Amino acid sequence: MTSMGAGGRPLRAGLIGLGAMGRQHARVMSRLQGVDLVGVVDPCGDPHGAAVGVPVAGSVAELVDLGIDYAVVASPTTTHAHIGLELADAGINALIEKPIAHSSQAASKLVHAFEQRGLVGAVAHIERYNTAVRNLRKRLQDQELGSLYQVVTRRQGPFPSRISDVGVAMDLAIHDLDLTAWMTGEEYVSISARCSHKSGRPHEDLVAVVGQLSEGTIANHLVNWLSPMKERVTVVTGDRGCFVADTLTADLTYYANGSGHNKWEALNTFRGVSEGNVIRYAAIKEEPLAVEHQAFRDALLGHGTDIVGLREGLKTVVLVEALLESAKTGTTVDPGILRFPSPASEDVRLRV
Repeated sequence: MTSMGAGGRPLRAGLIGLGAMGRQHARVMSRLQGVDLVGVVDPCGDPHGAAVGVPVAGSVAELVDLGIDYAVVASPTTTHAHIGLELADAGINALIEKPIAHSSQAASKLVHAFEQRGLVGAVAHIERYNTAVRNLRKRLQDQELGSLYQVVTRRQGPFPSRISDVGVAMDLAIHDLDLTAWMTGEEYVSISARCSHKSGRPHEDLVAVVGQLSEGTIANHLVNWLSPMKERVTVVTGDRGCFVADTLTADLTYYANGSGHNKWEALNTFRGVSEGNVIRYAAIKEEPLAVEHQAFRDALLGHGTDIVGLREGLKTVVLVEALLESAKTGTTVDPGILRFPSPASEDVRLRV
């Protein structure tokens, strides 16, 4: 497949934001086959030289004037909505860093703006492109665990000084909510959460969640910005054993239930009679960010649909709001039926 835009030319791309994540986008975009990175925007300029020789525009409008086919939005979360709407008004397709927006109300406006104009919009939920997670999802779809019992995630690490506009729920827990629903094919029917504020900032820095999914699977998510140890682990347990996915190393390990019993009774008591084979799967590990960009490029060219649509991004923001509402009220929240807004009604409601 030759990755070309209209008239057989490479797609012309722009980048908005040259922060820590934006610089990684610039690196990948500058090497992406069939795509030319033609301009970037950042009010702080390009002190790290991440723009790889392309012009630094002074505004989104100036970037649009360069004749771009799409833009990647890697600016702070609270700016996603107005930048996304400006791009939609200009007829520009967009890949927007997660979360899609800081609130479901803002996210719903983005969904309508892109859909009404027939534009391709996606949310950069990068964890979906991790080799271990994709392998795990395929094995769950193939019923390798049988019935699912529980999904447990642990996502913790040091406080990121670069993030000040949202808390750990919108920045990190959103990954686990998205991945759990996506991997299992189930919806959250209830969420109970607790948050804490240990770092002296206005937003939460620790979250503990218990959720129930539509087929009875229980989800547990532990997320914080308070640990000196970085951890990104997902454990899925079913009636045939469990999978452990480590997205830091892209490793997937399978722990099978045993079919026999040890004759050593004391060892049975210590180790458990259901212990079986342990398999760590070999796989070609690709950089998730590169795979994500390839998928969006292919979607623009009509060659693939492996992207996280804006409506999916909106749905996950609603789940984060349910989490925060639960923590605020000390109650279990039912996310209810997500009522996608019509052009005349641009709101999203949570039934609590």
